[in-house]
Order: sequence, then structure tokens, then C-alpha cells
Amino acid sequence: MTGKKRKTLTYTLPEEFHVFGFSRDLLAWYDGQKRDLPWRINRDPYRIWVSEIMLQQTRVETVKPYYYAFMEKFPTVEALADAPEEEVLKAWEGLGYYSRARNLQTAAREVKARYGGIVPDKPEEISTLKGIGPYTAGAILSIAYEKPEPAVDGNVMRVFSRLLYMTDDIAKPATRIKVEHLVRQVIPVGRAGDFNQALMELGALVCVPRTPQCLTCPVFDYCLARREGVQEELPVKGKAKPPRPVHLQVAVVRRENHVLMNKRPDQGLLAGMWEFPMVESDAETPAAKQEILQDSLRNRFGMDAEVLEPLMEVQHTFSHLHWNMEVWRCDWIEGEALPAQARFVTLDEISSLTLPVAHQKIAEKLKSDQ
Repeated sequence: MTGKKRKTLTYTLPEEFHVFGFSRDLLAWYDGQKRDLPWRINRDPYRIWVSEIMLQQTRVETVKPYYYAFMEKFPTVEALADAPEEEVLKAWEGLGYYSRARNLQTAAREVKARYGGIVPDKPEEISTLKGIGPYTAGAILSIAYEKPEPAVDGNVMRVFSRLLYMTDDIAKPATRIKVEHLVRQVIPVGRAGDFNQALMELGALVCVPRTPQCLTCPVFDYCLARREGVQEELPVKGKAKPPRPVHLQVAVVRRENHVLMNKRPDQGLLAGMWEFPMVESDAETPAAKQEILQDSLRNRFGMDAEVLEPLMEVQHTFSHLHWNMEVWRCDWIEGEALPAQARFVTLDEISSLTLPVAHQKIAEKLKSDQ
């Protein structure tokens, strides 16, 4: 019995779409208007790679200072590959989505071991590296190596949805594949990197989500959605599930001038980062919350502590979770044998640990109360 032959999907541009004119006008605009960004100073594939990972789900202005500091600390693939993970996470602290940093270092180690520290220039090789998906692969290959590969991010999806009057749901993987096929047909020979960056720049500065700046758009004449007056209705995007609320009780346990810190597991959300001990609880009364926190400290850390009064509340939202954190002042009573992942540190020592953003807020509150 033979298996079914896999069908190859093909998508073609509308006949009226003028490929050469579109590419020419877009690139002319980009050459004159492109932003001065630190990762655009050269075509070093490592620099481009780091920038693309940092820019995932993070604004350009937020990334800039982190990028400067990160590149100064880890200027080469080898420097990143050889660094302790704690050092890499500390340099990433505040950017969020810490799995990006871990994947980046894992891939850097693979590039060092398999490719002599040179970022590969073949799609089939670069796509095997940890944390590099179709977009990041396309960005590195086109910008660093001038390979005619599409780099389709949210900006490009929005631009092409309007440009070609596409009503496909951009939240679906099939739509991204379709746009990749279409972009590939428009990439001009010899300027793949500039073209991909120009599309992204257009989406970031002109073809913006809610109020596209059509009158200043360099490719105004080619846009089918604008011609029909529906540019603000596109792209079509299915609604994501709202993040699940999680209620947490957090303990700031003081022992003289030290506080208790706990290291999260090496796998999962915020892996390997330090935090003030916390426990999930739906308890409603203050007394019930205090009791749950006391029991958690006794069971997890082998200590008795008195839970005193509330210190602060902290809210933090991930893509899939929303933390509602109630933070309590606690006093250590007894218990010496801490588990390996926990330790008492001074407030000054906390600054050397890598903390999630929500826990950084608690540390800042403690320092301000000193």
C-alpha cells in the first residue's frame, strides 16, 4: 500500500499587481526613511540573529538599550556559547520571555560546535537551531546573506492582508504560509534583506494596526484594500483566549537583614529564575491566606514563619496567565536546613540574582522601605 502524495500548495499574486513597481517604490522609500537602528550597522549574521530574537513580542525602543549591553557583553557567538547561563539571563532581565535567551544560548553552542562559530547560511541548517522559526530564519538569511527568503512577521502579514485585500485569518498558520509564498514572488534580486526590512518598516511606521497612514504610504497606488476603502477592517484576526487568572500568596520572609529567595525549576515558566516563595491559592479571608502561606513555607522549606501583614499587591500578565499576587511580610521563627534551591540573601545581594519582572517590583519596594 502506497501513501498519498502530499499536495504542494501554490499561491499567485493578482494579475493586476505590478511587482516591479511595488518593489521599486517601497525600496526607494526605505532608502530615504529607514530608522537608524543598532543592528543595522552591518550585515553580521550574529548581530542580526540576536536582534531578531530580542524583538520578538517586544518594542524596538525597549530592545535598544538591552541590545547595546548584550552585544558588549557577548560580542560573538563564541562569547555567548561560553558564558554561564545565569550571566545570560541576568543580561536579559527585564525583557521577559526568558526561554528566548536560553534557546539563543543553546543554539549559539550548537553553532560553535557544528559550524565553527559561523551562523549557517542554508535554510535547512539554520532552521534546525533552537528557537529559530521560519520568520527568524528568513530574516537572518535575507539580511545577512542576501538569500531570497521571506521573513513574515505580524507587520508583513498586516501589510500583505491590506495590499492584496486578503480576508484570511492571520492567526492561522496556513495564512502565514500563504503570505510567505506571495512575498517570495515579490523579493527583488540582490536586495532581499532590504526588501524584507522595508516591509517590516512599512508595517511598523505607516501601515499600522488601527489607523493606517494611507496618505503617506509609498505604495498607496498598489493597495487593493485602500482602493475599496476597507483598509481599517483588515487584517482579519481570530480572538486569542484571554489569559487564565492565577491567585498567588507571596512570602517575604525576613531573618535579621536577610530575606528568603527560591530558585524556580530548570524547566517550565521562568525556568531557573529566582523569586520570593509563593503558593497558588483561591482562599478568600486573610486568615486563610496566612495559614496557607505558613503551611507552604513549612512543607517546602522546612521552616516556621509568622505571616504578619500585607506588603503590597502585584499584577503581571503573560500570554496565557494573569498573576494576581498578594505579598505578605513574614518573620522567620526557626528552621535551618533549607532545600538546595533556596537561600537567605541580603537586599543588596538580590540585585545579582535574575528575578522575573513581578518579583523585581517586590525587591524594589523592600529597598525603598529600608
